[in-house]
Parts: sequence; C-alpha cells; structure tokens
Amino acid sequence: DENKPFPCKSAAKNSLEGDADLQFMLVGGELIKIRSNSWKKNRFYKLQEDCKTMWHESHKAFRSNQTFSIDDIDSVRKGRQSEGLHKYTDASVEDQCFSIIFKGRKKNLDLMAANKDEAKQWVSGLEKVISNMRNLSRQQKSDWIFSCMRKADKNEDNKMTLKELKHFLRQINIEVDDSYAEELFNKCDKSRSGSLEGSEIKHFYDLLTYREEIDVIYEKYAQTAGRISVRDLLNFLLNEQREQVGMADALKLIEKYELDETAKQKQHMTKDGFLMYLNHEEGSILNPAHKSVCQDMTQPLNHYYISSSHNTYLMEDQLKGPSSTEAYIRALMKSCRCVELDCWDGANGEPVIYHGYTLTSKVLFRDVIKAIKEYAFRTSEYPVILSLENHCSVEQQKLMAHHMISILGDALLTRPLGDTMPSSLPSPEGKRLNKLDAAFNNNNVIENDSVSEEDEAADSKENGQKAKAKKSKIKLAQELSDLVIYCKSVHYNGFEHAKDNQAFYEMSSFKESKAANLAETSATAYIHHNMDKLSRIYPAGSRTDSSNYNPVPMWNAGCQIVALNFQTPSKEMDLNQGRFLPNGMCGYILKPEFQRHLASQFDPITLSKGPWLKRKIFHVMVISAQQLPKLNKDKQKSIVDPLVRVELYGVPADTTSKQTHSIDNNGFNPMWNENFQFDIHVPELVMVRFVVEDYDSTSQNDLIGQYCLPLTSSSGFEWILFCGTQTLKKLHVTAAPSRNSDIDTDTIYRPWGQSIVWNYFLPKNIVKLYRFTSVRAHLGG
Repeated sequence: DENKPFPCKSAAKNSLEGDADLQFMLVGGELIKIRSNSWKKNRFYKLQEDCKTMWHESHKAFRSNQTFSIDDIDSVRKGRQSEGLHKYTDASVEDQCFSIIFKGRKKNLDLMAANKDEAKQWVSGLEKVISNMRNLSRQQKSDWIFSCMRKADKNEDNKMTLKELKHFLRQINIEVDDSYAEELFNKCDKSRSGSLEGSEIKHFYDLLTYREEIDVIYEKYAQTAGRISVRDLLNFLLNEQREQVGMADALKLIEKYELDETAKQKQHMTKDGFLMYLNHEEGSILNPAHKSVCQDMTQPLNHYYISSSHNTYLMEDQLKGPSSTEAYIRALMKSCRCVELDCWDGANGEPVIYHGYTLTSKVLFRDVIKAIKEYAFRTSEYPVILSLENHCSVEQQKLMAHHMISILGDALLTRPLGDTMPSSLPSPEGKRLNKLDAAFNNNNVIENDSVSEEDEAADSKENGQKAKAKKSKIKLAQELSDLVIYCKSVHYNGFEHAKDNQAFYEMSSFKESKAANLAETSATAYIHHNMDKLSRIYPAGSRTDSSNYNPVPMWNAGCQIVALNFQTPSKEMDLNQGRFLPNGMCGYILKPEFQRHLASQFDPITLSKGPWLKRKIFHVMVISAQQLPKLNKDKQKSIVDPLVRVELYGVPADTTSKQTHSIDNNGFNPMWNENFQFDIHVPELVMVRFVVEDYDSTSQNDLIGQYCLPLTSSSGFEWILFCGTQTLKKLHVTAAPSRNSDIDTDTIYRPWGQSIVWNYFLPKNIVKLYRFTSVRAHLGG
C-alpha cells in the first residue's frame, strides 16, 4: 500500500512475483541439518516475507527459532561439495544435498532435502533471492530506513512518537541529545499531534537522507528543464568521469538506471536515476580495463607476482586449528594460484595433510586433490601451483602420485612443454601448470639434497614446536618425481652461487626474516635473481597464531610466490587481495619492467634516477560516510566514533599514512572534509589502503571497513567507496589527473572542481570500489 508510511512489500518479492521457487521457499519445509555422523537433525526452514531473511527452528535452550540474513550468504553449493557432507553422507544422496556457504568465518550450513527435486528448488530459490538482493540493493536505498522505522514503531500504529523516534535514531547508529531529537521531531510534526504519521514520516525520512553534495553536482549538469538530458549526461561522462563514450552510451545509462518511465521516454535522468547510476559498479574507481585480464600473459612464470597461500589446509591457527578441504576451496575461490600441501604418512596407507607434530586435525590427501580438481579454475583459468611439503614414506608417495594422476587427469602437467629442453620457465598462458618439486630425472629413487620445505620444519622446531630434526636428504619415489616438471626446490646458498650453479627451473624458499634482510641489504641483487628464477617466501614458525608478515618489501624485491596465511584476516591479507584485484583477479600480476629487465639497477631502498622514478603528487579528500555499523550490537551504547586513515605501501620513501579526526557518536552521516597530499616516487609499486576505524582513546581502534588497490589501477584516482565486514559503509576520496597527463614523469594529480558524495547501500562483506570524478581540467586548459 503506497499510502502507508512504512512500505512493507519487499522489492525482492515484487521482482520475483509468481516465481515457483520463491513461493516454495516462502512456504518452507523440513531439511536435515548435518554436523557429524551422529548429529543429523530435522529442522524447518522458511524464507521470511521480506525475502531478505531465512528463519529456521532451533532446539537450543531459550531459543525457539533463529534467523540469518540472505546478505550473509556467500554462495550455495549443490551436492556433497562441502567437507561435512562429503564425510557424513553417502554418495547415493548426492542429488539431495546442498550447502549454504557464509561470508567470513561463519561455519557452512550442510543440509539434505527429502528428494532431489526439493533440493533443486531450495538451491535455485536461494540463488535467485541472493542474485536479486545484490541487484536490487542499489535501488532499495530506503528499505533499510523503513525497516528500522517499523521496528521502532512498538505499538504498530504507523505513527512515531518522540520516544520511538529516539529509539529509531539509535537503531540507525546516530546518537543525538534530547534537545536535537525534539527539534527534529517538531520540525516534522506539522500537525502538532505529538506523533509523526504519513507525509510527516516521509518528511523526516527526506531530512535524514538529504545529500547536499548530490544536489550540487546534479544541478550543475541538469541543464534541460531542471533535469539531466542525454546530452547533459554525456557532458558529465566526458568532463567529470573522463570516459571515452558517446551519445549511445549515455542513453544506455538512462535506459538502465532511470526508474521514472516518463523521464525515460523523454531521455531524461532524474536525481534518483542519477543516484542509481553513481552507485553502480560501472562507476568503479578500478580502471575498467583492469577488470578483465589485460596484461601480457606470455612472459615466463617468474615475471609475475603469484597469489600464494601458506598452510592452505588450515582454517585457523597452526597449533590446534582444524584442517579442511574447505580452506583450499576458499583460497582457490579468491584466485589463489599457489596452494600448499603438507603431506605426512597416514593410517591405512593413505597420506594425510596437516601441520606435522601439532594438534591440528588431519585431512586426506586424496580429498584435497579432489577439492583442487573441482575448484582450481572456477575464478581463473591460469596455472595453479601445488607446493608439496613432503614428509611421506616412498610407499605413500607412490599413492600420492596415483591420486594426482587419477583425480586431476589432463589438468595435471606430466611432461615438459615442448620437445626440447627449455631455457626459461613457461608462461601462465602456456598451459595449466602444476608445480611440484623436481625436474627431469630418471632414477628409480632420487636422493635429493635438503630442500627448503624442510627449513620450515626446522624453523618450527626452533620456535618451540615439536618437530623432527632437520633432514639432510629426502627420498622421492620415481612415480612422484615423474610428475615434477618445473620448479625443483633447492637450498639458497647466495646470489653468486645461484647465478653460477642454479638452473632457471630451480626455486629457493626463504623464511620471511631471511627474505626481508635480503630485500633490505641486497635489493638489486635479489631483483636480478628473481628475473630468471622463482623465489618463495613463507611465514616464520614463530607465527603459531597464523598471523602474516608484510608482503610489500618482498614484492619490491621482485619475489613472486609470497605466501600468506589466507585463513587469517589481516592488513597483510588486505594488501594481498588488493595487489591481485586487477588483471581480472586471475591471480597473476605482471611485474614492472624494471623488475624484469636485466639492465635495471633499481634499488627500492636507495632510489636513483631511472624509469621507475615517476614523481607524482597524490591528493585525497576524505569527505563523508553513511550508515557505518555498530560494532557491538549487544551493547546499547555502541555507536561508533569514526575516523578515516589513508595508508600508502610501496618503496620505503612512499610508505606513509595520514588520518582524519574522529567524529563522536555518529555512524549515520559523519563528515570530515579533510584533504591529504602524498608525494609519490615509484607509483608502479604503491598500494593504497583506505581504512575506517572506530576511535577508542583507551585501547586499540576497531576496524569498521577497508579497501585496497594498486595506485596504478585506479581510474583517475578519483572516488572511492568501500564496504568492510558489516552493512552500509562508505568512504569518498577525490583526486584527478593533471593538465600534464601526456607526460610520463613529474605528473601532478590534484583535485579540480566540486567534490561530491552520495548514498550507497551494500550487502555485508562485499568489498567494492566506486568512482565519481569532479574534474574540470583538460589538457592545456
């Protein structure tokens, strides 16, 4: 009912009206929830009328039912594609099973339907609602506000008293004193009835969501009877967004985002339609050309940074955390291209994977290979490197080889590419490669010198973990050796020794402390070493909590396989995900030319003149945020005191940060309007990380959200919007190319014109970047 002050009909429901799968989920049904062989319980599940919430019964004390948001779901997997379902169900019920995979660290929900048809309806229905939610989130900017209004309307009379208004303001994360709340209330209570209703509530909502900044930019370009025409929009795209587009492109945007049919027929864009466009992914600050694979993928493998995981099998810490195939799935779905398998002799002759001599649980080697087979190329078609830390007997190595051949099939590289001995590593584009640990050997059993993987075991022992003495040699079964083509693992004995004795296919592994020391004291030599060989870096054994080291100095030194603990959320993982965000998120990033050309004398520590030195000034304006989340929803007084920090990571001369002041008790619409300036020396190595935190004067600030990307992958370095781990977060940054944009060196990036921000609503845990320029400068202008 459009006349009701609290619209109740879900937009998601409207767009799926009449859909059989949606109706099935709204009615709900029995599913078997599976946790173990002995814990399999019938539970009733049902989609709520808002089409945004799943309800299910619970038999826990004091909790008769529970809910979770559709926004919390990352994906739905059909069949027995989770570790739990694979372990605790029989293959005969494959078509009845499905898993709901949640974002963050929340455990998977493994379910089994009564028959395959019902399972299909649940999976199809969930996928439709998830997709619909994500597509509509930008258009339903008022749903959340009205939802909070309905919750605040305790007596459900479609009116809001002053007391209910105060409760509502707290729900949307804004704390105001009584006098301000009363002032706002009286401003809207035109009827002087002591409560807000109908149009008064609409007025109140308009005051809450009014954005002066949007009015400024819209009015600037709305030159056609107070609206933006298709030509006005084209003017905006050319002058503000600096896009190479024409009238047809502008018209497509009106067709796609304008909701008013009358305006659409006139080829006009209203302010609402303009807002929809600004908030859409097409406005991303990530250079559109970098969203797909755009780099030369025919270079040798060692010319790329490679997204790499350490102890991939772990879900938590490396002392007692669980090992799981799920950890491999999550890493691969993040386009990780190098995963680690720590292999040990297991019961019944079956090799297992776990962190040796600790309390971490074990997972079968063959199950891990199955998971890799299924998920290796879901998000990227480029090679997945299998890094085996081999502690197995010869007999179990033979079984490892059998599992890889039988399970991976044609995906596994079993012979060198080409007919002759190569002189360099193949390219990522050459074929799907699988890296093991030796090359070209015909002995029945190989006795190999101590390999760097053993250095990890020794490192663990040094840090108090129970480990065997460091081995000097390891025996490899012929069957396993035959599968190992590229990247033989050898001990590092110095750069000169490597230059004279190490073949291109021989790779060394470095503990983080060793790599950091080389990157600081012998950076140029390290870079030259990495021009024709691979280097793998791994975390120190002292990191028993599976924390991470800073990968940036290793990238600066040209190291390719900089392995991090993907299971541990951290600033370091933020940088890793940002590094591999461009190039279609394929897991490979081509290193800068000065890290690939043998004549280069680049030293990130002591900068000298060279093609790497491209001085720039990067201006950032932090303007505002909207609807930042409460970090502790259990506490009444949990409204955030937000601040924004802009962090730069690159060569030491470029590594710095600056932050705004904090704003007390305002997560709803804090405004900073602060400008920062950064001097950049080597932009090709700079990572930019934007962080919003809840300020605390007595303890460490709490993270609200962050976004990270390479400086050179931003489109004009103009506007940034990000979402962290909760709902509805935003950051705005503005800067733009200078007039000297045709000059490679000494280019200055500075903001031009009026800075603008806008409302934006995002699902939980989705990280995105959005661009909106405010540029008036032109070449020579």
